[in-house]
Amino acid sequence: MTLKTASLTRRGALMGASAGLGLFMIGRPALAQTTKLRFAHPHPEADSWHKAALLFAEQIKAKSQGRYEVQVFANGALGSDAQTISAVRGGSLDICLTGNPFFTGLAPKLNVLDLPFLIQSRKHAAAVMDGPIGDGLRRELEGSNLKALATWEIGWRNLTNNRRPVATAADIKGLKIRTTPNPAHIKAFQLLGAVPTPMAFTELFTALETGTVDGQENPVTLILNAKFHEVQKHLSLTRHAFTTGPVVMNKAKFDALPADLQEVFVKIAVEIAGTQRQMNEDTEGSSLAALKKAGMQAVENPDRDSFAKIVTTEVEKDFVGKFGSETLDAIKKAAV
Repeated sequence: MTLKTASLTRRGALMGASAGLGLFMIGRPALAQTTKLRFAHPHPEADSWHKAALLFAEQIKAKSQGRYEVQVFANGALGSDAQTISAVRGGSLDICLTGNPFFTGLAPKLNVLDLPFLIQSRKHAAAVMDGPIGDGLRRELEGSNLKALATWEIGWRNLTNNRRPVATAADIKGLKIRTTPNPAHIKAFQLLGAVPTPMAFTELFTALETGTVDGQENPVTLILNAKFHEVQKHLSLTRHAFTTGPVVMNKAKFDALPADLQEVFVKIAVEIAGTQRQMNEDTEGSSLAALKKAGMQAVENPDRDSFAKIVTTEVEKDFVGKFGSETLDAIKKAAV
């Protein structure tokens, strides 16, 4: 065989192999590409929000067979509460989780969930959030290009400060308290004679450390996980409000999901809501013990009635004046 003949033979063999491979690839389905979604929240990695978000990511990857991968960013790494909500609305961020009070500027009716002393128990909260009332409130966000997949929780808000123990409503007077931007929270503290100071959660530790505010209000689990005990001395278990946290996705991106995956995203978020609430309930006692061990002085049984008598009727009256009593009445009936 001449060199020219050998060369032609090898070229023919290669062409034949290529053709065979081409036929093989035509008959084989293309590998599905993985779409990465970013999920941001402001809480520390030790908090139940982060643990639950990681579970969400894990299950989305499994249930979508790797078609979707969720990357979770904690500690406000991608922005403050308001910034992440804005980013999800605009589509530069896919999913975020933050407190219900930060959504009330977009959907004022959600303010009902933050009325003081309204939610009576976690069972009550679940009945409200996982049923028709919750469905209706979540739909309020759709006009802002947000799809609320489910509602998780922050939990029972308790008061901390650096100036004095708070055992009665009178003890709050004059304290500069960081609040959320929610009208119900602001009005309640104004009625109590405090100086409410709305602020993003991501700014709070520094504000407490520098004395910009005297105190704040959050669940004991979050007070511990955010290390507020390092910059606060007094804790009062006021349990004056129960705060929820919507898990929201950019609505256009949600609508673009295949129909089967839309159902999966919602189902997983709802199932994990129960898990996340249970995480908080399971660690409330140990969190309180850890805060006391770290040096916080705790008033475990403050006169809650003295707070409720001042704030409940007035704050509810404001809400009913704007939105009527139907939703508020339904929430109260759900406690029975």
